[in-house]
Amino acid sequence: MTGDNVRKIFDYAKEKKFAIPAINVTSSSTANAALEAARDVKSPIILQVSQGGAAYFAGKGLANDKQQASITGAIAAAHHIRTVAPSYGIPVILHTDHCAHKLLPWFDGMLEADEAYFKVHQEPLFSSHMLDLSEEPKEENIATCVKYFTRMAKVNIWLEMEIGITGGEEDGVDNTGVDNASLYTQPEDIYDVYKALAAVGPNFSIAAAFGNVHGVYKPGNVKLQPELLAKHQAYASEKLGGKIEKPLYLVFHGGSGSEKHEIKTAVESGVVKMNVDTDTQFAYLIGIRDFVQNKKAYIQTQVGNPDGLDKPNKKWYDPRVWVREGEKTLSERVKVACIDLGNHDVL
Repeated sequence: MTGDNVRKIFDYAKEKKFAIPAINVTSSSTANAALEAARDVKSPIILQVSQGGAAYFAGKGLANDKQQASITGAIAAAHHIRTVAPSYGIPVILHTDHCAHKLLPWFDGMLEADEAYFKVHQEPLFSSHMLDLSEEPKEENIATCVKYFTRMAKVNIWLEMEIGITGGEEDGVDNTGVDNASLYTQPEDIYDVYKALAAVGPNFSIAAAFGNVHGVYKPGNVKLQPELLAKHQAYASEKLGGKIEKPLYLVFHGGSGSEKHEIKTAVESGVVKMNVDTDTQFAYLIGIRDFVQNKKAYIQTQVGNPDGLDKPNKKWYDPRVWVREGEKTLSERVKVACIDLGNHDVL
């Protein structure tokens, strides 16, 4: 899905009070598992690649000193997902995750690929991209987003931006030591972003910080305040004359490990997208881990196992067997995310 169709999906989500999980994918295997889950629960899905995940998709043996592997991997992921997604029969939004200022060459490379694809197909290669300039001064953050969004709007690409910082550490970005106040965005800042981007076009979303942290932590260690999101909506609605109750498309970062009541409050406050990565990474491991532990005696050698010294083990060490076990457990975790967000049986 691209262009105004992305906005229509998010409008439908707001109307029906559900949000769409955004699953970080690093390979065709993880992408396919997420698509399988969404098909089974009859829901739209967002698949996204991070800068590091994109480099992995291309191959860890490639140099990435100029973001070339991340650019190549993101494009490869996009083409793979575009090729297989229609077979799953569900709406798919193809997104790229956090792009900090130092990673802008990666963003530039993907945007060039979008523009080239648009010339041929009249739509961009990706559905949307995220700029995460939350560590920069607010004015610089907004100005840079406006500059890129002006270019993106010409080829119908959705922009996700972040204001306020998501804590924790993920994919090489470490915000574990940031000031606690930075984890909570103010309504005035949200509206400043809205005003600037709405002057360019309607297809954008805002990741507002409300105590979000990447990763999974013990209950009580992370103090989410999703009720702040409703205040952001109310403030923006008032500024816009009160005709639209929830004018903002909001994004929930650091969704892994969140309590169900926190997720429910966020969705009720107009969140249309929630990132899920840490939980799905572990879910992928579970299937493979359990397979290896259960079949340990069958994967020590190519020939010879408890059933006989001359018995072949190919049916156990074939990657299609044990990788598939990881796909199954990842797919089940994606279904849980969809259900938690009310995103099931909505098609």
